[in-house]
Amino acid sequence: VQLQASGGGLVQAGGSLRLACAASGSIVRINDMAWFRQAPGTQRELVADITSDGATKYTDSVKGRFTIARDNAKNTVYLQMNSLKPEDTAVYYCNANILSWIGMRDYWGQGTLVTVSS
Repeated sequence: VQLQASGGGLVQAGGSLRLACAASGSIVRINDMAWFRQAPGTQRELVADITSDGATKYTDSVKGRFTIARDNAKNTVYLQMNSLKPEDTAVYYCNANILSWIGMRDYWGQGTLVTVSS
């Protein structure tokens, strides 16, 4: 099983970016999918999470600006980021709890860099 993230880049404050993360491999079922981020010198933090039936939760700093969504047919999770701020600058990682033929565990994507300039 692999997670492949895409969509990061450089954007000015107030702009938007959309991240995507596709899971592939011997997948039986995907449970929660999530986005984390890690800025230099900080711990990795949960940004947003979405359950298999679409329930979502967000860290307070992104509520009203970011939207997490998933396409179960494509095994893909998205993060729409609007009204970006310089403090959103970080490497963003997707995460998914996946049941495969070898068991259930969490998987991580490779990380995609988001840079927001002021």
